[in-house]
Amino acid sequence: MGEAQLHQLIAGCLKKDRKDQKMLYKTFYGFAMSICLRYAGNRYEASEIMNLGFFKVFTNLEKYSAEKPFKAWLGRIMMNASVDYYRSNYKTSHADDLEKAEDVIHEDMPDTKLRYDDLLAMIQKLPHAYRTVFNLYAIEGYTHEEIAEMLGISPGTSKSNLFKARDRLRKMVMEADVLPRDTNGGAYSASVAINPVNLNVTFFNNGLFR
Repeated sequence: MGEAQLHQLIAGCLKKDRKDQKMLYKTFYGFAMSICLRYAGNRYEASEIMNLGFFKVFTNLEKYSAEKPFKAWLGRIMMNASVDYYRSNYKTSHADDLEKAEDVIHEDMPDTKLRYDDLLAMIQKLPHAYRTVFNLYAIEGYTHEEIAEMLGISPGTSKSNLFKARDRLRKMVMEADVLPRDTNGGAYSASVAINPVNLNVTFFNNGLFR
């Protein structure tokens, strides 16, 4: 979609044109879902978060500045919707006070290759608190102090959750290196290099305007 067409679509959404709202939703569905899936434990939860995010998009569209990339603006809203979902449903989960983790240093992830859906499945297996901190720190680039303020936890707890998330992911990645995928999908298969910053996938529309 070209810039002119996008801005025309946004103009229609600002006028509450349902057809344009549906088109905007369908156009950015895959991008939005790829973000929400990283924060969610399953597709149902991701759909719930994404639809909350699109509600915020449509109710705050007048705040969008055409001088900035729309995709980045929408992505930030989806991330915030994921954080809000965490704060509403999982704030007390695995948020034990672990200030001893303040100075914990964790080595890098193993250099391995995985398919996107395999890596996504690994991230989704993390407890929600670990998964949220991992996404905000390793993928979004926030500091532990910023994450602590966003989630209402201490920086030490943020560091601890990141440490535990990486530790669990490392174990799953190492298992992926030695266990072939069986016919029931019981193990992970090697295919695409791990690069969380570039995580992206397109899914089919099945939500808000169904």
